Amino acid sequence: MNQADALDIVQAALWAVIVASGPATIAAMAIGIVIALLQALTQVQEMTLTFIPKIIAILVVCALTAPFMGAIIYSFAEQVYARIEVGF
Repeated sequence: MNQADALDIVQAALWAVIVASGPATIAAMAIGIVIALLQALTQVQEMTLTFIPKIIAILVVCALTAPFMGAIIYSFAEQVYARIEVGF
């Protein structure tokens, strides 16, 4: 294994993490923006108001996209195991 192989594996790992965490991150950002807009419009500046909706949205999105996230992680694991099998 040389530096190019190690960089390729790290790049694939980072990409898998970004793609797998994308739906939950986007949901949290969207809920955060909606709640921030609601707080700005109503002038209710409660700090704890954002946590519960974000947590619920993240849990729902993770439950709905679990097969997608699992497929991404499984694909990355297959790539790594295939490289180990052929000796990089």
